[in-house]
Amino acid sequence: MERQQLNLDVIRQAGTLNQMKGGLLPEKVLQFGEGNFLRGFVDWMIHRMNMQGLFHGSVVAVQPTPRGKVVPVLNAQDGLYTVVLRGIDKGNVVDSREVISCISRGINPYTEWEKVLRAAANPDIQLVFSNTTEAGLEYQYEEYDPATSPRSFPGKLTACLYHRFKTFQGAPEAGWSIIPCELVDNNGEVLQERVLQIAGDWHLPGEFTDWVKHSNRFCNTLVDRIVTGFPKDNPDQFWSELGYRDDLITVGEPYHLFAIEADPAVQEIVPFHKAGLQVYWSDVTPFRELKVRILNGAHTMMAVVGHLHGKKTVLEVMETPELAAFIKKAINEEILPCIDLEDEVKKSFAQSVLERFQNPFNRHYLLDISLNSVSKFKARVMPTLSRFMASFGSVPFAIAYSLASLFVFYKPDRMEADHLIGKAGGEEYPIRDHEETLRFMQRAWQQSGDVSGAVKMILANGTLWGENLNQFAGLTDQVSEHVSDILQSGARLTGTS
Repeated sequence: MERQQLNLDVIRQAGTLNQMKGGLLPEKVLQFGEGNFLRGFVDWMIHRMNMQGLFHGSVVAVQPTPRGKVVPVLNAQDGLYTVVLRGIDKGNVVDSREVISCISRGINPYTEWEKVLRAAANPDIQLVFSNTTEAGLEYQYEEYDPATSPRSFPGKLTACLYHRFKTFQGAPEAGWSIIPCELVDNNGEVLQERVLQIAGDWHLPGEFTDWVKHSNRFCNTLVDRIVTGFPKDNPDQFWSELGYRDDLITVGEPYHLFAIEADPAVQEIVPFHKAGLQVYWSDVTPFRELKVRILNGAHTMMAVVGHLHGKKTVLEVMETPELAAFIKKAINEEILPCIDLEDEVKKSFAQSVLERFQNPFNRHYLLDISLNSVSKFKARVMPTLSRFMASFGSVPFAIAYSLASLFVFYKPDRMEADHLIGKAGGEEYPIRDHEETLRFMQRAWQQSGDVSGAVKMILANGTLWGENLNQFAGLTDQVSEHVSDILQSGARLTGTS
């Protein structure tokens, strides 16, 4: 206990020095999410601005789900944690450590909702950031109780906006700049639509919806940085190197990119670009096409395929010749032909992605990437599948194999608490997704008499995919064949060279 306290004193000292350099930091950001990505991306950027005297503000981090475990640790460490950036940047090895001091506190809204509302009423709060995965922006109907936190992120945001609207009597200047980081096309527009939809569900006054539309800015964005999070394999090594114990070490790569569609007023509020950060205030479409289709699409495919092949990390996949060939085939032969950009641009980005996948420092766990894989596949891979089949009239091998692997990955061995347990190679693993998705997958595998029936039932679910995938000629048969092969003979790849 004494050693932990001593180590915490060291990290507090480092954080205090940072805060002294930036001065006292008023709370300017309400952040929905306190996970690895936001702490290693947005909060790291805010900290960089503070250190250069460009922002002079701190972050209130709101726990997004009832099962969150970060907030108690974050508060115990006075909001301080270490970001470790490791990788290759322009041919140079980067291995840096920095204590981040921009988070003032974390709040569990399910036990301290009144604190969230007080933050929402703070006139200094000008910005909202979020990262709740693609599924986090999906519409969920829920009742409104002013004294209790809504379960969904859009519900929480709507309740906070309404509280702010009432507090400031609808003053236009009280509106927020809202910058979501979820990997959803037009994420700002989608989030505004969800807020207005929920406001309708709750029968909130028309004056409020007008204020939401005209006094708040919902910015479309695209984010790009691989953040692997806490080094759970070797924390003692990091603690020894740092000289203190930090239970929220966040490991990521040096590369980062943030594209934001916002007017000059937002740029003045949060001047990322003045801090030398790779932030682009422009149309996010070309950045999204490259990043979501290539980096995120390949990650989503890799997670389930690699896991079924007994691999634990992205690096292990890339060090396995047949799996590396599979990923390269997916990117070069199936994804790139379906992106409308100059060949030089997209090939250059694809090459950088493959280099990032081979970062020797990163332990990016496939099971972490597999969280909410169904909605990720829909957002990241389905557009490529649709376009490939429309353009070439054939089923893309790598995408069909990864879809089959997804179905096998979601095949439950049993239900446990709020997730399913699967089994591959004799080892159990958690299948984590929204309850409705997990229940459906469980029904599909239990009720169907054979593999073909299960595949057809899953492909037919328009709620999961946005359409009935059985309509794609040849897809059902090819996916069924791959699923049967994986279940009968184990995961093994052919046809990837």
